[in-house]
Amino acid sequence: MTTYAPATSHRPVTALVTGGGGFVGRAVVDQLLARGDRVRSLARGVYPELAESGVDVLRGDLTDPDAVEQACTGCDVVFHVAAKAGIWGHYTEYYEANVRGTGHILAACAAHGVGRLVYTSSPSVVFGRQSMAGVDESIPYPRRHRSHYAATKALAEQAVLAANSATLRTVALRPHLIWGPRDNHIVPRLLAQARAGTLRRVGDGSNRVDTTYIDDAARAHLLAADALETNAGAAGRPFFISQGEPIPLWELIDRILATAGCEPVTRAVPRPVAWMVGGVLEAAYTLFRLEGEPRMTRFVADELATTHWFDITAARRELGYKPAISIAEGLRRLEAWLRPSVSS
Repeated sequence: MTTYAPATSHRPVTALVTGGGGFVGRAVVDQLLARGDRVRSLARGVYPELAESGVDVLRGDLTDPDAVEQACTGCDVVFHVAAKAGIWGHYTEYYEANVRGTGHILAACAAHGVGRLVYTSSPSVVFGRQSMAGVDESIPYPRRHRSHYAATKALAEQAVLAANSATLRTVALRPHLIWGPRDNHIVPRLLAQARAGTLRRVGDGSNRVDTTYIDDAARAHLLAADALETNAGAAGRPFFISQGEPIPLWELIDRILATAGCEPVTRAVPRPVAWMVGGVLEAAYTLFRLEGEPRMTRFVADELATTHWFDITAARRELGYKPAISIAEGLRRLEAWLRPSVSS
């Protein structure tokens, strides 16, 4: 099979980015603007900085089909990044945003002649409880997902791939554990728990993972959109995305903590204990309808203690994807963002 080579010249297009004000969405927006594309964002929040940068900003919800139709009108390509993420919440909330919302995107793309759709999926769609070392896209969906997020993202991914056709070419990206400057999810959680003294290693610490630096995650989206235009082998398929550098998870966590001046994690709990605690907390939050989310769930316990890294050969071959930022360089940039006075 031939290797996909991105075009050296680019014809500007009109692109919609759902969730354009979020961590990943904003990075996709920035890279689209940098190469001269016309960009529109659909998001629930208010992001004046997007409008100031020249983005056509629309405020709306994925569950509103009229808002989605308006956003898709006149677009050449849609980057569907927005989703309800997290480890806790009602299934209906995840289903409405992730499944029905994606259905509205697909319907609007078909109604308005959008030719290409890049969907931001997740490796969690194939995670049961088992370790995954170097698996590729042939790995099947599990019989049962362990979180509402994973279950609904899997349903949405399947709908996107099934919608691939001669008139709407689709692709699903599965970037793994995205981090970097402006991260509003993984890094803040780790730092908050470390500073509160509540962060514990789960398991023996030997489990390896790979991750995705934010700039590479965004660039993969642009490469996927370009490949849909020129490479039939990319359409209708999922692709794992990462840095291709699997390392022990807790080594990486300690290195991330160090960028903020925090001490490494020294305390640990066995995986079965963390899993049991997660089950108890889930039951308590459900029974007593507690606000917020549990500090531990069974899904998180399994994620923190298992090996999960992925073969990105298909993305290299079909999308022309090649990681550009090493973990070491990503950590340097993260430290410059978290502690500019120290890094300058």
